[in-house]
Amino acid sequence: MSCPLPQDRLERVSAWGMNTHTTSYVFRPTTIEGIKEVLETARQHGRFVALRGSGCSYGDASLGAENVVLDITRMNRILSWDPIKGVAECEPGVTIKQLWQYTLGDGWWPYVVSGTMFPTLAGAAAMNIHGKNNYRVGTIGDHILEFDLLTPDGTRRTCSREQNAEIFHAAIGGFGMLGVFTRIKIELKKVYSGHLRVTPIGVKNWHEMFTEFEKHLVDSDYLVGWVDCFGAGEQSGRGQIHRADYLKPGEDTVPAQTLQVAHQELPDTLFGLLPKSIMWKFIQPFTNNFGMQLINALKYLSSVTLTQGKVHDVTHAGFAFLLDYVPGWKYAYLPGGLIQYQSFIPKETAEKCFTEQLALCQKRGIVPYLGVFKRHRTDPFLMTHSVDGYSFALDFKLTTKNRAKVWALAAELDALVLAAGGRFYFAKDSTLHPARLESYLAEERVQRFRALKQQLDPENLLQTDLYRRIFRT
Repeated sequence: MSCPLPQDRLERVSAWGMNTHTTSYVFRPTTIEGIKEVLETARQHGRFVALRGSGCSYGDASLGAENVVLDITRMNRILSWDPIKGVAECEPGVTIKQLWQYTLGDGWWPYVVSGTMFPTLAGAAAMNIHGKNNYRVGTIGDHILEFDLLTPDGTRRTCSREQNAEIFHAAIGGFGMLGVFTRIKIELKKVYSGHLRVTPIGVKNWHEMFTEFEKHLVDSDYLVGWVDCFGAGEQSGRGQIHRADYLKPGEDTVPAQTLQVAHQELPDTLFGLLPKSIMWKFIQPFTNNFGMQLINALKYLSSVTLTQGKVHDVTHAGFAFLLDYVPGWKYAYLPGGLIQYQSFIPKETAEKCFTEQLALCQKRGIVPYLGVFKRHRTDPFLMTHSVDGYSFALDFKLTTKNRAKVWALAAELDALVLAAGGRFYFAKDSTLHPARLESYLAEERVQRFRALKQQLDPENLLQTDLYRRIFRT
């Protein structure tokens, strides 16, 4: 029988989507020795350890119910920065926000960022995050040069493409199950302006969405599509694409100004009057089928009339971090929270699969309130979610009444994804069950990951609720 842990460490820990909450013993070490002590404490008390950064995963990827949560956010120093080569060495708790704010003044921006600037680099590496430019530059793992990984036995390994290469390609995207990142060395991209040149393109249906994406792949630095999930029939897949391109040297006449952090800061108010911190309270009355159908319809109408083709310059932060533009917007989904269902489908079957996904959601009467569409390429990491194809992310509001129905719908969507040869993304997942993933879990590369897990963590000390749910431990 396990011994009790200090009661003052007990905290309520939430998924980013606020769809699930657990009570855990939370430790926030500031040193590598402190991490070792947490691992040993958990071992002595018969508990497993869940690794957690900023907690930006939508579901249970950083939760450990009634066990130990090792939170690395206090280990957040930038250890070195080379403004000539654009290479930074960071502690694991450094956030994307800290990184870009530190480097932008020297003319460097991270190759890959998520839709929010608050994930830690360790969390981003563990989930191998992608951005709106995945088809051009790959995942964040493609730009990590080296890292130190502390395994549960206290061994610290330096890993790169040349040194401990197998661990390097497994720990990136390994969702925190092989060890604790204690140092990450990452390369950034040289930029010559604090602005991107953005072109909005309205599309009438899925066919136009795919056609426009393929047309612009070769000459666009970023592409992302918004989809009105209420569009049906010939209008299924209607929405808007945003194409964005870096400014070339000399195109920005005042780069010293636009590359300042102050110029990138997202505004605190709407129209200079209404504080954005309370905007979610105004959004909340519309987070229902009628309200969101109206908002989506108005947004689509605007996309094909008012904004169509109107090129404008946007800051890097303004384009990249849409999830941060209205602080606390997710609270509009309370009390039940939300989940995001994201699937990655090969280009050959993607249009058919996504059309079927939306039709099924509409048939079941559970329509996503937001749909986001991206293009992807493959990568060399062992537990990759990427394909040479497309992803479609769907936001579902949860209520007491619809929760079981949403999970049942997700099971049906899983069947469509697997039939299309698709993959899933653990950072977004809340609903996957191993019974529906037997073919996936039997894959040779998944078995290699399990063998490496047994080698590096034979006690199975590192576990999260997601790991236990999917891998049946």
